[in-house]
Amino acid sequence: MIYKPQKIARKLRLIRARLGVSQTGMLRLLKINCCYGRISEYERGKRQPTILTLLAYARAAKVPLEEIVDDELELSI
Repeated sequence: MIYKPQKIARKLRLIRARLGVSQTGMLRLLKINCCYGRISEYERGKRQPTILTLLAYARAAKVPLEEIVDDELELSI
């Protein structure tokens, strides 16, 4: 069975809120070149971010990647 974290969307919303940026601002901060609604899709759980995108979130929030992907851990921000 493949493990799929259930709390990533909530954690990504929390990171963006704590950073105080809009969804468009988050695209710029993460240096993601994609469509306008991508951050919204991540935050609603409609699309799973790539590992590189999750790493960019972790670096932006200054948290270990593990805190984002492990449902048993809470964000330390």
